[in-house]
Amino acid sequence: MARKRRKVTVFHKANIMKLSDGVFLNCSRKVHEDEYPNIEYEELIIDAGCMKLVQDPARMDVLLMENLYGDLVSDLCAGLVGGLGVVPGSNIGEEAAVFEAVHGSAPDLAGKGLANPLACIMCSEMMLTHLHEDKIAAKIRAAYDTVLAEGKSLTRDLGGEANTEQFTDAIVARLK
Repeated sequence: MARKRRKVTVFHKANIMKLSDGVFLNCSRKVHEDEYPNIEYEELIIDAGCMKLVQDPARMDVLLMENLYGDLVSDLCAGLVGGLGVVPGSNIGEEAAVFEAVHGSAPDLAGKGLANPLACIMCSEMMLTHLHEDKIAAKIRAAYDTVLAEGKSLTRDLGGEANTEQFTDAIVARLK
């Protein structure tokens, strides 16, 4: 997290869920104090946090919360930026990192050409950045940014008519 992150906002409901969220909040405070004292830290009750997130998402940087809240807030955030098809995700630990689209595998869309692959492609860029492969990560980002800006090969959820393969092919063509 020390990589260019400036602020951590902890979402919780410790005012009501005193035991479970209270322990989570205490652990969050301790990690901040002991390991990341130079990073700005704030705590918000999740109700107010969601309202502030919708009103001014740019004020947030890293959001930290329990899994249940994360499932809800990640979908809320996806709605702010165009839907689940455009949201990459990561789980980064001390010894390992996993990068995956927040929408999951979407087995109901498999083989139909309806899925937007952008979140998965963005995950590859995030993974490469995490591995300090910044040059190739930048190429991938430039490729999908170009396709998005052109607006010619967008999937339906982005207002276009392209299927999964056509959208992916357009990005791959920009990589060559």
